[in-house]
Formats: sequence, C-alpha cells, structure tokens
Amino acid sequence: MNKSRIYFDHAATTPLLPEVREYIYEISKSIFGNPSSTHAEGRIAKSFVEEHRKIIATILGCSTSELYFTAGGTESNNLILKSAVHNLGVKKIISTKIEHSCNIECFEWLKRNCQTEINYVAVNQQGQIDLNALEELLIKSTSKTLVSLMHVNNELGTILNLDPIGKLCKHYNALFHSDTVQGIGFYQYDLKSNALDFMSGSAHKFYAPKGVGFVYINQQNKIEPLIHGGSQERNMRAGTENILGIGAMSRALSWCHEQFEERMSHLQFIKNYMLTSLQQNFVNLEFNTPIENSSAKILNVQFPFFEGSELLPLILDIEGLSISGGSACNSGAEKASHVISAIRPDDKGKAIRFSFAYSNTKEEVDKAIEILLKSLKGKI
Repeated sequence: MNKSRIYFDHAATTPLLPEVREYIYEISKSIFGNPSSTHAEGRIAKSFVEEHRKIIATILGCSTSELYFTAGGTESNNLILKSAVHNLGVKKIISTKIEHSCNIECFEWLKRNCQTEINYVAVNQQGQIDLNALEELLIKSTSKTLVSLMHVNNELGTILNLDPIGKLCKHYNALFHSDTVQGIGFYQYDLKSNALDFMSGSAHKFYAPKGVGFVYINQQNKIEPLIHGGSQERNMRAGTENILGIGAMSRALSWCHEQFEERMSHLQFIKNYMLTSLQQNFVNLEFNTPIENSSAKILNVQFPFFEGSELLPLILDIEGLSISGGSACNSGAEKASHVISAIRPDDKGKAIRFSFAYSNTKEEVDKAIEILLKSLKGKI
C-alpha cells in the first residue's frame, strides 16, 4: 500500500500481518496435499488442518467438534440461518434492521421462500436494542424461534451484551445466533460460559487472508450442509479445505489473542484521539457510535448535509484518506447505508466510518484531520 495514504477502513478488510505473510510462504513450500487423500501428503495436510482447528477452538472456548471452516462470514451466516429453518424447525426469526446485509437478505429470502416470520426489534439512534422489547417478542412467540443479533455492528461499532440476551433465549427456549465477524480478534469470547448456539467469523477482518472463515455450531444442534459435494468438514461443508487460509487465520487469531491487551489499549487511544480531534476542529458533528459499549476500532461520524456531501468518501479518497461511507460489502460503489437509514431516517447528512488497526498512529490521525479540514472548508 502507498505509504503516503492513510488507511482508516479496517472494518472493511485488513492487511496481512507480516508474521502471517511469512507463515503462508513457509507452509506453501511444504504442505500442499489434499486433506481428503489417504497418502502421506494428504495425511500431513489433514493433520495441519486439525492442529489449527484445535488452536482456534481453544481461543474461542469451544470443542473442535463444534468448529467448521468456511469461505467466510457470509457463507457461515447463510449456513446457520437457512439450516435453522430447514433442519431445526425454526418458524420465526427475531433480529434488527441494522444487521449485516448478508443476514438481512437471508431473512427476506426465508420469508419469501419458506414463509418464515421475521420480527425486527427497534434500535435506538446508536444501534442499541431494548431488552424488554426483545423479551415481549419472545413471550408472544408460539413457534420455534431463532434470535439473530450482531455482536459488534460493522458500521456503528455498537457492542451488544450477549449474556442477558443468551439468558432470555435460554429461558424462552429460543436459539441464539450472533454474527461475530467484527468481534473475532477484538473481543475475548468464551463459548463455554455463554448461551450462543451459533456464531461466525471471517479471517480478513483480523489480519488474515480473504476467502476463509469459520462457523461455530453448538453440538446440541444438528444441521445439514448448505454446500453439497463431498464429506469435508465432517460432512458439514463440501469442498477441499483452504489449507493456507486456515493456517493463516489460526496464526493471525493467535497473534490477536497474545497481543490483546496492548493492542486494544492502542486502538482505544487512536479512536479517542480521533474523536477529540474531530470535536475540536468541527462543529455540528454527531457520533453514531456510542461512547460506551462500542468497539475500539470503529468510530462512525455524522457530518451535516452540504451540497455534494454524498461525494465526501470520494473526495477524501482523492486526498489520500481511505474511509467508508457505509458497509463495503454491498458493491464497489457508495450506496445508501441501510444501517444509517434505520437509525436516522430523516437525516440528510453523511455518515463516515473510520476504523482502525494496531498499525495506525497519532500522526495519521493528525493528517486525516488536515485532509478533512481541507476537503470540508467552506462547506460545513
């Protein structure tokens, strides 16, 4: 990446850790067999996959039998949602309108094609749900229900408290799925102590390659595969395993786990410094990210409307600042964010998401503020 540019879009994707790049190179020279083959090369590859499954399962606090490798978060979430309906008798899904688009679109597909009832819990202006409203929906539910709620919102950074939701789900005999794509590597999960039935992860959000991820399925829930064609992943996910991706994902997650306290402290410093710098240099800004209970890596800022405000991400890009005006998962073009539309239906301003990594510096924040001042001069 051009070192003169400032990359503040790590919630969209992250560069590879240097250690991960080196590890990929090393294992690519020696481990190339198909894990489904019975010869020596295949056995070595199979052992490698299982070794790294154990590493990830240990970090997450689950059994290796509950962890399956996939191509990423979108596949993992689709597997969970569709299989819950098809295999576990789920007739109703309770969620919010600020989930990741892969979940929202899956809900609507299930509604159209499987007559699944979809109930959306209202959220406040910073993406927090009302637990009483969730409980009311659970009380009224007369059919098998799945609660599907994102742990760390990918646009707002809002962190959901999983424990009380898990307890509610358990009390009312509902299944609980959490899209944890933005939380993995930035939150210390212990699946032994919570009531999650399903969760998902995507390697490229925590400094590993794209195209590999995982799904956690509590061993009490027996579902069928979404992708057919082979017996890989204990008959849960057909297709030859991405050996290099799995190894790299494991190595990156291990690094995140080992460096957790220092890294999160640095992220919080960068985020706070950015927030304070914005407040000192601009008036009429609002923050979509809550001050409390939000990810240290995400800061979503609402800039007031001005003529051409929809072009702000492009203007900043030209000036060398990479940010997001919404989720990066919809298309290459800037589209209206369904998350911001849900929490600010009448606001015509422009939301900008700044998202940070361990490698970002105070000096980069200063430079980003200079770029914003230049780009917004005379406009707000």
